Amino acid sequence: MRLPEILLIALGLAMDAFAVSLAAGARRPSVGRRGALRLAFHFGLFQFMMPVIGWFIGTRVATLIASVDHWVAFGLLAFVGARMIRSGWRAEEDRPRREDPSRGWTLVILSLATSIDALAVGLSLAFLRVGVWYPSMVIGVVAAALSLVGVGLGHRLGRWLGRPMEIAGGIVLTLIGLRILISHLAG
Repeated sequence: MRLPEILLIALGLAMDAFAVSLAAGARRPSVGRRGALRLAFHFGLFQFMMPVIGWFIGTRVATLIASVDHWVAFGLLAFVGARMIRSGWRAEEDRPRREDPSRGWTLVILSLATSIDALAVGLSLAFLRVGVWYPSMVIGVVAAALSLVGVGLGHRLGRWLGRPMEIAGGIVLTLIGLRILISHLAG
């Protein structure tokens, strides 16, 4: 597999991580520079690991994974999206301290949800008898880079739009999950 093909795959896979990073950046100040680096590192790491895991799982269990991966991604993204929407609708005095999406279980859930498609790419690479290490590294680096760009852009938009941007970010996450679900159910 050539680099241009790998880059196209990497860009496609990184779009979910970019959108989530955009929404997370809008939540600043809860996501500072260190948080942006944590998001980028974890999104890149998960995007790197999932094709490798998919590669090693191979064709034997592919049908089992394919039957539920879209539901898992939808559920995780809808859960986090609903929390962001709820937080954006609350009055300022009713809002708890802003949760940092670059920490704890929220970070793990977002990293997993945005990288499930990469698992299928790893399975595809195994079916095509293509090596997995080089494409996985490119996929991880592209996801990390786009995540950093997304947090920065989200911060700029969030400064102007504030709470509506947080609500929009939650809606975007839910729609990404819905898109994953519909694309897998439609075939």
